[in-house]
Amino acid sequence: MDDRRLKNIVIVGGGSAGWMTAAALSSLLDPRNISVTLVESEQIGTVGVGEATIPDMINFNRILGIREAEFMKATDATFKLGIQFVNWGRLGEHYFHPFGQHGADMQGIDFHHYWLHAQQNGSANPIEDYSLCAVAGKANKFALPAQDPRSVMSKIRYAYHFNATKYAKFLRVYAEKRGVRRIEGKVETVSVAPGSGDIQSLALDNGKRIEGDFFFDCTGFRALLMRKTLGVEFKDWSQWLPCNTAQTIACEHTDALPSYTRSTAQSAGWQWRIPTQSRTGNGHIYSTDYMDDEAAQDILLANLDGTPIGQPRTIRFKTGRLAEFWHNNCVGIGLSSGFLEPLESTSLYLIQSGISKFISLFPSGSFSPIIAQEYNRQMCQEFDQVRDFIILHYKATQRDDSPFWNYCRTMSIPDSLQRKIDLFHEAGRMVRDENELFTRPNWIAVMLGQNLVPKVCDPIVATLPPEQVEHSLASMRQAITRATDQMPTHDGFIDKYCKAET
Repeated sequence: MDDRRLKNIVIVGGGSAGWMTAAALSSLLDPRNISVTLVESEQIGTVGVGEATIPDMINFNRILGIREAEFMKATDATFKLGIQFVNWGRLGEHYFHPFGQHGADMQGIDFHHYWLHAQQNGSANPIEDYSLCAVAGKANKFALPAQDPRSVMSKIRYAYHFNATKYAKFLRVYAEKRGVRRIEGKVETVSVAPGSGDIQSLALDNGKRIEGDFFFDCTGFRALLMRKTLGVEFKDWSQWLPCNTAQTIACEHTDALPSYTRSTAQSAGWQWRIPTQSRTGNGHIYSTDYMDDEAAQDILLANLDGTPIGQPRTIRFKTGRLAEFWHNNCVGIGLSSGFLEPLESTSLYLIQSGISKFISLFPSGSFSPIIAQEYNRQMCQEFDQVRDFIILHYKATQRDDSPFWNYCRTMSIPDSLQRKIDLFHEAGRMVRDENELFTRPNWIAVMLGQNLVPKVCDPIVATLPPEQVEHSLASMRQAITRATDQMPTHDGFIDKYCKAET
């Protein structure tokens, strides 16, 4: 048996990716057996522009033993029940993509077939009326989920909005308490073993030399280790996700604190709104093939909810992923491994997933290629599945008011996505692929929200009397309305539960 063990793990880069990696490793590894060192430079900024997350973030913090209220106070966090999409299907339309399911499945048949049955018989209620998260979110309400599964309040699923820079600092304190060593310095050169191709050490601008057995590349878009040093191929997805630039800025609050993220489609991209306790994060993501920076900035500033704070910041990017996430003795985490637009708030989840998959396949010092191959298979599959879901938003549009949307509406898409669209349009069926992040309700919310409606409902449901179906659906709507009416406002809940210290 090979008893070699890792002894020195080096994380290059801080920010959310670096400190999430450090925190997760420090929660599991004894520093007396394995040292974890994080190298970062104050000279190099992070991309953090305010983060919106998905419910899986709750699990990451729980695994670390972090108390929710403490985390939220430290990061100016608010709650998120879903995303409101404006102008994505057609100009003037909007829909809500909630966390959790719509209604309740009956007799083993997905709820949306009952909704389709009601629509075909004259109902005008959108499917989001059957989601507590959607109804409460649009009313700026919030409450924690009930433990009793019989209660409609048990259907609440939520995530967070927070200040990503403050989250990295919060995790730094956590990790350093558990033995992670932080070294200040900018990497000047990386030494690679001539025989194996493994990374051996880093030379910093302050003269320090850092050796390691295993390395994590958390250097963001620079991908210093994975791409610049090891030469790992990057797969470009710009043909499906053509946006390549973001301008970001914060603004002051003016109204009630929303309990959801908002994404508004513009003429060559889209604009986000992410409310934290102290301010609102905003960004305009667009394609420079269809809009110049000046015009994009004008759109961003013209559509803020409050007074701007500071000046807009420009970020260039290319959508895609590495061909390998684990190469030799290095793993790419975060932006160094790939970038998918923050349209469905998956950035921190993909960091979390990369860390958890590595831990589940934690290597010995022998670095078996079989383990690396399995890690790469899982991460490539995950990125590809999330990619398809994001492409769906662009493809499933009826907008023809600009060259950008004409391109998106008519572009060819991956076969894996086309199969999903065809199956849903033809028969209302949605099949979830292996270990896929987004569930059937997620796909259905976006497809129906952007007017991709099946030709038929389930043939068994189709035989039911319309009044019977409408009675069941009306009962669901009434229960959701009553529950929402009894919930506190989002502002009120924050004030009592996790008000940030000023």
